[in-house]
Amino acid sequence: MSLLADHPSLRWTAPVTVAACLIGGSAVAGRMAASADTELPSRTAAQLMTDVQNARVDGLSGTVTTSVDLGLPALPSIAGHSSSELSSLVSGSHTLRVWASGEDKARVALLGSDGESDVIRNGKDVWVWSSQAKKATHLTLGDQKRARAQSPVPATPQEATNALLTGLRPSTDVSVGPTTTVAGRSAYELVLRPKQSGTLVKDVRVAIDGKTKVPLRLQVHSTKIADPAVEIGFTAVDFGKPDASRFAFNPPPGTDVRTKTVAPHDRSATDADKAPVPGRLNDLLKATQPNVVGTGWSSVLTATLPKASGSGNDSPDVAQLATMLPRVQGSWGSGHQLTGTLFTVLVTDDGRLLAGAVPPQTLYAAAAR
Repeated sequence: MSLLADHPSLRWTAPVTVAACLIGGSAVAGRMAASADTELPSRTAAQLMTDVQNARVDGLSGTVTTSVDLGLPALPSIAGHSSSELSSLVSGSHTLRVWASGEDKARVALLGSDGESDVIRNGKDVWVWSSQAKKATHLTLGDQKRARAQSPVPATPQEATNALLTGLRPSTDVSVGPTTTVAGRSAYELVLRPKQSGTLVKDVRVAIDGKTKVPLRLQVHSTKIADPAVEIGFTAVDFGKPDASRFAFNPPPGTDVRTKTVAPHDRSATDADKAPVPGRLNDLLKATQPNVVGTGWSSVLTATLPKASGSGNDSPDVAQLATMLPRVQGSWGSGHQLTGTLFTVLVTDDGRLLAGAVPPQTLYAAAAR
């Protein structure tokens, strides 16, 4: 288990994470240079991609806003009940305060109308705290290198952007758009467009600070709606080093504290691991025998669903969740379907899960194979 990488990172909601992972492969860069009618010097797409992946700052703090419109139905199993819980990031608009210092100090605070949730890393100590639930998980990281390598915690656009840029395939056109202003700072805009048809992703736009080359805003546009389906960006940012007190945490009186030491070999799931995953979408990620049909942005992830646990807890299995979704059928069989602005998920009656950043017809074709 790890929580923060070189800077705190954003782990997108499950459907967007799937879409990003399907890009995978070697980098490709467009040759269009940034607009020359601003004070920023011209940079090619290849140069900006290198700039972003090599960007390093000693510290930063600021306010980040997120806006997510995935077209999800109002199911309690998917959407969080509280605006201050990390699971609520799956939809709507939210405000986060972020601080980072060096490689091993970072803090993210999700501010809601009824409280806040914080993730704090200070060296090997990691705290995940919910003021509304009055619960905290304290983890001690045993392997710092591994801790920096994996990160499920929401924060800044930095590593979300790096994940996209690291995984580009020749199925993506990369160019430089007009310069823009984010959080009062001049920024370049890197534009990623799928070459393929048959994907619900129109483009991904990354605003890159003209001075530090740190991403200031990330937008994912859908072919189905005009506004960004996903947007995360700074509204205010300071690249000074935050005070060390920002990373100290003492649970308030009455907090239920759970502790865990995470050894290098320990890959077991904890409540803190699951917390950033929106609601019960974590159940969908437990599918077995995964396979990928197709390539690039129009890829489809297929898997055989795990059997219902029958544990008697209050967590519904995938089949139970699927019955709350619209029913569909065709030559491929029958099942239930979740259609969003950036993804489609199909749960078949014979126990299969198919998902991708594609329209339903692409899933039906994959299901018929």
